[in-house]
Amino acid sequence: MRRRGVPAIGWLVVAILIGLLTLPAASQQPPRRGGTVTMALYQEPELLNPYMATQTASFEVITMVVEGLLANDEKGGYVPQLATEVPSRANGGVSQDGKTITYHLRSGLRWSDGRPLTCDDVKFTWQAIVTPKSGAISTTGYDQIQAVDCPTPQTVVVRYKTFYAPFLSRFRWILPRHATGDPANMTRWDYNRRPLGSGPFRLTEWASGDHITLVRNDNYRIKGQPYLDRVIIRIVPSREVGKQLIKTGDVDIVWDLIESDVPELRGVPGIKISAPPGPGAERLVLNLADPSLDGPSPEMVKQHPHPILGDPRVREAIELGINKREITSKLLFGLATVGTNELHIGWARCVTPPSSYNPPKARRLLEEAGWVPGPDGIRVAKGARYAKDGTRLRLKLQTTTGNKLREQAEQLIIEYMRAIGLEFYIENVPSAVLFGSWASGAFRKHGHFDVLMYTTNPDADPHAQVEGYFASWNMPTADNAGRGFNYARYASDRVDADIKKAGSVPDLDLRRAAYCDAMKQIVSDRPHIYLYDRATMNGYRERLQGWVANVWENVGWNAQSWWVSR
Repeated sequence: MRRRGVPAIGWLVVAILIGLLTLPAASQQPPRRGGTVTMALYQEPELLNPYMATQTASFEVITMVVEGLLANDEKGGYVPQLATEVPSRANGGVSQDGKTITYHLRSGLRWSDGRPLTCDDVKFTWQAIVTPKSGAISTTGYDQIQAVDCPTPQTVVVRYKTFYAPFLSRFRWILPRHATGDPANMTRWDYNRRPLGSGPFRLTEWASGDHITLVRNDNYRIKGQPYLDRVIIRIVPSREVGKQLIKTGDVDIVWDLIESDVPELRGVPGIKISAPPGPGAERLVLNLADPSLDGPSPEMVKQHPHPILGDPRVREAIELGINKREITSKLLFGLATVGTNELHIGWARCVTPPSSYNPPKARRLLEEAGWVPGPDGIRVAKGARYAKDGTRLRLKLQTTTGNKLREQAEQLIIEYMRAIGLEFYIENVPSAVLFGSWASGAFRKHGHFDVLMYTTNPDADPHAQVEGYFASWNMPTADNAGRGFNYARYASDRVDADIKKAGSVPDLDLRRAAYCDAMKQIVSDRPHIYLYDRATMNGYRERLQGWVANVWENVGWNAQSWWVSR
């Protein structure tokens, strides 16, 4: 799940000014076979099952090992991967009522262990996702499927109960029936750390805290590819370490750069920066439920709101007290823009005005909400809606360790909040802890937090992201084994209706209108506070050829085409 930017013209100007619109130089050499590429990843994956993983870092590995029926190209369009073509009414792949979708698999497909890949694996993937308490993080769209039929080993017929507009976005990853296990035990599969796929590479080693080794899949569907012998994912403690390693030539790719890295790496011989505008936004995720509860249901959230953040006036005060423009200018060299909403790029882009920086209004709102100044300037409850009198206006702020930018942003936010009488304190954790699974006890999943800060983003079709983060039925609970990623535990009848409408009509304009209605309400209710929008920034050495940036997929989306020059 990636990053976003400003309107296309604005980003074009910024990119030209900082010299970031750099495409890989056209090589005069033909692609050559052999060699190794090393990529620095400053977050270690918790697991590599694509239907259980919640970290972007996990998918940086998964995308080179596991494939799906379709994928997205660099323009956000759907292209066939395991399928021979994208289903449509014109080619007979979509029925007249839109509820039956037929995919034809490429002939001769094999898993990396040589076993045939067939329709039965697609059917198993669906069964694994929808099996109750399997541990799948989301059943969005898959729960709308009535059946997956296999009239032949190479023919997949997906029958939906009702029309599901983003049907092309499903089955992005296919699981091998023979190399997994009982779906009811998915959280305990060996596959979760040793995935077997049909992608250009296969995983042979995972040395925790050090590296993951991927080697050429000799059964890959494209003859002569991949060109590389192997890809080494080197686990490093921080982005800063990754930058030093690419400078010295010890790694070829450094993942997930930030705007403030540009001056340091620009002009370094042999290094290129790829920075197209992306769909991601750094945000604060606010917990609207009592954080002492474990995975509360929507009904429990209504009965037991967060004693501080349950009041919308407090959430508004927090946003008005943050100087987002100063964050982008001080920490991001003016190369990022103020965040506004979840959908700010792509066909479903919604325009909502950025919040103002207004500390006086923030203080008035807190007064109205029953939070009065204490002796040290931090407010205490006196007639607050949900907090007992005398409760200190104090919240825990958490993000990932090893991220200097986020640590700096935290310090600014602490200063901003103290100016309006709110105290933030920091307890940062490693990525695998923050973004962990329900089964691992991750506090984000279970709801044991106040405020989180991180980047996430929609795919080319944003439905799974919007439904996953903001639909009331996607709060992770014990009853659904942690499915969904509505970590804010946000519920709005209006937003729920907009999401259902956006997923049930074929017309893109109507879908966009429904999403944008939802965005207006979400921006007003503030389960998330958007700080700034991101470009998708990665650094690579010029010896790496075949690199193509794609903000809708992960770095290695076309790793089969990578090769190294002499």
